[in-house]
Amino acid sequence: MKKLLPLIKWSGSKRSQAEEIIGLFPDTVNTYYEPFLGGGSILGAFSPKKAICGDVCQALIELWKLAQTKPDLVHSEYKKRWEKLQKDKHPFYYEVRSRFNKKQSPHDLLFLTRTCVNGLIRFNRKGEFNNSLHYSRKGIHPENLRNIAKTWSNKIESYSFDVKHYFDLTKKAGKNDFVYLDPPYFNTRGRYFGKIDFTEFLKYLEDLNNRKIRFALSFDGARGEKSYIVKLPKKLYKRHHLIHSGNSTFNKVQNGKVEKVYESIYLNY
Repeated sequence: MKKLLPLIKWSGSKRSQAEEIIGLFPDTVNTYYEPFLGGGSILGAFSPKKAICGDVCQALIELWKLAQTKPDLVHSEYKKRWEKLQKDKHPFYYEVRSRFNKKQSPHDLLFLTRTCVNGLIRFNRKGEFNNSLHYSRKGIHPENLRNIAKTWSNKIESYSFDVKHYFDLTKKAGKNDFVYLDPPYFNTRGRYFGKIDFTEFLKYLEDLNNRKIRFALSFDGARGEKSYIVKLPKKLYKRHHLIHSGNSTFNKVQNGKVEKVYESIYLNY
């Protein structure tokens, strides 16, 4: 099956592992919840009948709502910025970055994520986008983005998007619903938008269990022989899988060693 191309690049994308992850999902789901939506790769691959999705990044959720209802506007605003970048080069990129950090425009966010270095989305502790322009790449061509935006608009037309904390977004979830969680990982705090309190998050998982709500949690895994697996209380889950998510390029550059990277997925069913 042809993979759905991403609308927006986002940290921790599960696009390469999406089919393997959703292969672990329950066969029947009433409402699908995804409180850490990001780039939406799991949502796109799973294509539930009903979905309630959210994130604490307001500009990100605003972009998803625009993609849902006004894909042509998403395209035209990106095209306007992309064409100006080709003409004015790096000064324009940093002008947009500064503007985004003040006004949080969803159109500026999309442009930045599509033209920054290696598509790596990074925010500082103040919540400011801080990655640089990728000088040797032009960013996705506007006509390619047009097609992607329209495809996503059709796919998500009936879904709900909201700016909410993960606990609030899933308050109304019931026992026949399903929650997929892809929070900022324990060992990568400080690089992503927003913060998550680990102790509070464990209480949240316990609450889902008490309410008999099924969940799948993507979290820290391993690289080569080094484990980053976080010791979650075993009462919170029934199964733990390690999913191959590619190879680490850092050690390959440093010493020619290729290391396989794995991510954890925890299931409470």
